Amino acid sequence: MTGARTVTVPTLDHGPITIPEPAWCTGHPDEPAEYRDDVHHTGPEHLVDHDARAVLAAELVEYPFGQHPVPPSIYVELLVPSVTLNPPGLEGLAAVLVEQAAELRRLALRLAVLRAGGAW
Repeated sequence: MTGARTVTVPTLDHGPITIPEPAWCTGHPDEPAEYRDDVHHTGPEHLVDHDARAVLAAELVEYPFGQHPVPPSIYVELLVPSVTLNPPGLEGLAAVLVEQAAELRRLALRLAVLRAGGAW
């Protein structure tokens, strides 16, 4: 287990701010965030593909400074493009969505552990 980490993030409205950085955070861009409220932590992105197209993205996020701070949470984006499918294609998409529903449930359990003070 490692000790507490901090990171200094440049902002336009508050200058450089030093904040605790969770072990799961993948880093911060070098350019300043527009406002301190926009500073956030992100974990690795999980992309789900079907037929060579992204259909779902999920990542662990935390926004500590927003008007309504967001504790560690999972950001999910559905990227399903419009598509016309034949029966095998529709079955394939359904299988991917069922598989990913199970993965989202696993992420929910991990998130509950993290929010209870455990590690990601």
